Amino acid sequence: MANKHTAIVTGGASGLGAASAQRLRQEGVAVITVDLSPNADVQVDVTDESSVMELARQHPEVDILVLAAGIVGPNMPIIQTNNDDWEKVLRINVLGTVNFIRAFSPKMTERGWGRIVTFASMAGKDGNPNLSIYSASKAAVIALTKSVGKELATTGILINSIAPAVIETPMNKDTSKEVLAHLASLIPMKRIGQPEEVAELVAWLCSEKLTFSTGAVYDISGGRATY
Repeated sequence: MANKHTAIVTGGASGLGAASAQRLRQEGVAVITVDLSPNADVQVDVTDESSVMELARQHPEVDILVLAAGIVGPNMPIIQTNNDDWEKVLRINVLGTVNFIRAFSPKMTERGWGRIVTFASMAGKDGNPNLSIYSASKAAVIALTKSVGKELATTGILINSIAPAVIETPMNKDTSKEVLAHLASLIPMKRIGQPEEVAELVAWLCSEKLTFSTGAVYDISGGRATY
């Protein structure tokens, strides 16, 4: 991958975002990490549309987006959830993704080249019990990616989604041990994935080697995927 590319990685201060940023830098990509954490290059709330648009104005050179910012949300039966729970998760996981695509894709279209990677989850395909909000948000990301892939198919921008099974990241630190054990038991390889394994897939999906795939969902699940 040539030095000419510049990437923004949301959720880039930790977990899958940080691993993706590190891997892209190894490929010579100039990476700008975006997160609420002071450890990121830029502190931006992904749900703040005006801040995201301003970031796009400041960095018109960006031609790669890795949209890893997200939260799990409450781990409880749906009848115990409330609208505030739903709105918080959907705003970050879905609208946060939408904001960056809307802000940065016009310049990519002008140049005729771009790569966008969204982060879904196996939960968005299978639906995890007691994680209805998270599962629904990730299903939305999958449908969003498929839709945008068709819209941008002739522009030179390729957008694809990654659907990991459970990965060992800080995002799962608040997930109960029982839930993690259940999710690990669903993985035929009988282990939880590592961020570096996901980052390898991210690197390919952001590269010039990717030429004929868009609107697709790539599972990285240790064999859990059923469709």
